[in-house]
Amino acid sequence: MAYDVVVIGSGPGGYVAAIRASQLGLKTAIIEKESLGGICLNWGCIPTKALLKSAQVYEYIKHAADYGIQASGEQDFGAVVKRSRGVADKMSKGVQFLMRKNKIDVIMGFGKVVGKGKIQVTGNDNSTQAVEAKHIIIATGGRSRQLPSMPIDGKKIIGYREAMVLPQQPKSMIVVGSGAIGVEFGYFYNSMGTKVTIVEFMPRIVPVEDEDISKELEKSFKKQGIDIMTNAEVTKVDTSGAGVKATVKTANGEQVLEADVLLSAVGVQANVEGIGLEELGVKVEKGRISVDKFGQTNVPGIYAIGDVAPGQALAHVASKEAIITVENIAYNEKKYNHQPEPLDYANVPGCTYCTPEIASVGYTEKQAKEAGYEVKVGKFPLSASGKASAAGHTEGFVKVIFDAKYGEWLGTHMIGYNVTEIIAQTVTARKLETTYHEVLNSIHPHPTISESVKDAIEVAYGEAIHL
Repeated sequence: MAYDVVVIGSGPGGYVAAIRASQLGLKTAIIEKESLGGICLNWGCIPTKALLKSAQVYEYIKHAADYGIQASGEQDFGAVVKRSRGVADKMSKGVQFLMRKNKIDVIMGFGKVVGKGKIQVTGNDNSTQAVEAKHIIIATGGRSRQLPSMPIDGKKIIGYREAMVLPQQPKSMIVVGSGAIGVEFGYFYNSMGTKVTIVEFMPRIVPVEDEDISKELEKSFKKQGIDIMTNAEVTKVDTSGAGVKATVKTANGEQVLEADVLLSAVGVQANVEGIGLEELGVKVEKGRISVDKFGQTNVPGIYAIGDVAPGQALAHVASKEAIITVENIAYNEKKYNHQPEPLDYANVPGCTYCTPEIASVGYTEKQAKEAGYEVKVGKFPLSASGKASAAGHTEGFVKVIFDAKYGEWLGTHMIGYNVTEIIAQTVTARKLETTYHEVLNSIHPHPTISESVKDAIEVAYGEAIHL
């Protein structure tokens, strides 16, 4: 079987690459070892959001009286998990439909590049078939990173995948790591009634975010009843008893935490092993495949996108890398009329879907100052937002950072109700090189959370109306 493009992996990088390739007239196939949609649709972005929505609904019921409504109810952990799986299954079936619609051949099995333009696919029954392609795109994604001190056994020490489908709700849980995965699951299990302790190696939780965001989330989580330990390292985990005993090293010495289960959320590791990279001499650095601005590796005809490439391990990054890589292939094949614009990794939004939500893009205040900018910073609390008050979600704020000299929008950092839905405004404005002046002269609808961005800019420039 010979193709113009073969994609290995069908996550938000892989399936998007296949669809765009087919749209551009390239004969395309996709190889997937498990489920179409990859980790994001089946075990990541989508099903976790379904779990979090159930937790939020449960929170609403528990606080219904705050809204003038009398309601009561108990959560059914098994039914919550079942709903999440149903949402994931529906999305995976949607990708199957898109493959048929775009006339993309789906080859189920494990793909390994065995030579120039040659792939061997091993099926679940150990049968093999050969596939040939002029262009091979590697989009094999990532998995839970494991630390030697807490090897995942799937029962007492779990990764994100097991955390989504635990047969029974644990009474207590230790979450190691406070990136997006750690805080989302920490919020979910705490909301459902599990006693949660978050252990973070760095000095603050969500350490990639602006420092003000970290402080606000920690305050909110502690208010919700989540225990938080920072500057703390899990040095060993004992699973010999009924639950787990984790030895945690802090500046004050060691202590032992006990819980039913421990969730290891210490990052993502790229799936680069066993797919033929070493034999072909494809360059891998720090566990990721080295690529140029169009996804091309050092070996002609082999490309890499998504979590296996050096950029941020985010679904929307993988999807954009997919389109850029395929359009560049098509351009070189004279099937597309212009070379695509490379991705600006400095303007990639990040979202975390715990409650309160976090959304950010661009420089943090500290990064902007370290880069030599003189900055204007505006911070607008959602307690002053009419929409947030009406919704009953007044915690959090919007923080904007501008260059004092030229008015360039350097970054936005938000924590609060529905903020993941409004970060795209900053991304687009930064792409268009908009200054504060254009934003303030653009009417924002009232009452909305989005107008809090305008309010924060007014604060930055000493024109605050609502504070």
